Amino acid sequence: MELTDFDADQHLLNLPGTSLVVFTSAGCSSCRTARRLLPSMTLPLDRLCWIDAGENGGLVARYEIFHLPTLLVVRDGEFYGELKSRLSEGELAHHIRLALMSKPEELP
Repeated sequence: MELTDFDADQHLLNLPGTSLVVFTSAGCSSCRTARRLLPSMTLPLDRLCWIDAGENGGLVARYEIFHLPTLLVVRDGEFYGELKSRLSEGELAHHIRLALMSKPEELP
């Protein structure tokens, strides 16, 4: 699912289940790798949500994105924070589970 400045809030607040929100950019080689690898990984998620950082400056500012790719966990409209993980299926799955055990916050 591709999200933009115009529809991200509506989707993230209303989508049931767990979403991994991934900020990327076309000129970022790590982002291209994430785009290639993440869809084929078996992760404890219901969906991947992609945000092009170059086209959606409002979301970049609101979520205080400073590096790409940035991966955020959202479940049932609540924000569980940024994942600090390599793009390894096992490591990502572990960090997603850890994030979901923490206390959620409101979406920025």
